[in-house]
Amino acid sequence: MDIQEKILSPIRSEFRLFEEEYERVLRTDNPLLREVLSSLLARRGKQMRPMIVLLCAKLCGEINEKTIKTAVALELLHTASLLHDDVVDNSDMRRGMPTVHKQWNNKVAILVGDFMLSKVIELVASLRNVRILNIVSDMGKALAGGELLQLEHSEEFYSSADLLSERQYFSVIENKTARLFSACAEAGAVSAGATLRQETALTTYGEHLGICFQMQDDILDFSDSEELGKPTMGDIREGKITLPLLVSLQRATQDERRRILSLLRGPINFDAEQDIHSFVLRYDGIRYARRKMQEHYNMAVNALQSAVRPQHDTLTDRLLSSLIALADYAVNRVK
Repeated sequence: MDIQEKILSPIRSEFRLFEEEYERVLRTDNPLLREVLSSLLARRGKQMRPMIVLLCAKLCGEINEKTIKTAVALELLHTASLLHDDVVDNSDMRRGMPTVHKQWNNKVAILVGDFMLSKVIELVASLRNVRILNIVSDMGKALAGGELLQLEHSEEFYSSADLLSERQYFSVIENKTARLFSACAEAGAVSAGATLRQETALTTYGEHLGICFQMQDDILDFSDSEELGKPTMGDIREGKITLPLLVSLQRATQDERRRILSLLRGPINFDAEQDIHSFVLRYDGIRYARRKMQEHYNMAVNALQSAVRPQHDTLTDRLLSSLIALADYAVNRVK
């Protein structure tokens, strides 16, 4: 049994309902839009976010129509943000395939993302649930704010002699990836009528799970694996600041820091990439990031214990096992 099957085991039938609704929502008579959306449907990943929505909902009660529509809305919002991010970052590849803006053009990518955002509004409005509306709208604001914060920090980093703090680094990923995962967990819980204790515990779980996911992305950026869905050292080439690089710069001597910063601020060729890679390994940047990621993994798993009663049934054990498997996947995945 692969990791996805293990995670889906207690929600398999409900996940099929999610997939059916997701595909239904994206049906269109527009030929170009249909072509792009078919391409996006064919390249879907593990779909962790809807899994989180469904698992958290079932842990708190019953998965219902509100849960399914919430999962679709959050996945659409996530996908739309990726389409826009790829344009902003000028990324050529996503999950091992050409990005929409690369395969078509920037206008198509932006407009398809806008179409998805309109579907998010339509779905959330149909729920008539103010709590879920607030969760989704707050998440959308956080995603945009996180991207702008990352852009601002990157520009400061590449135009001044000051290094970012670790706190500034975490402020970016908390507003981007962590907020997305915590919103999925919280909205799933709310859709099933969770108690305040359950909502708080699962939101905390989602937040730390999201941090783990982003930190593993940072680590994989320095991987030599050919299986990655995006190029190795891609974040460095795009001017993004990752924790392994940041902590290595903080630990380096002044002369070496100055030398690496000059490489980062100039055109990065193959030799520069290898030099930066060796530098991060030499200062244990990856090992440090793994230790920090393990801390957040522990906090995610510990939060789950507060979401259930000490005495619970077999289904609850299976759901907890799936949520822990999601955390395991976040820290152990290779792409």
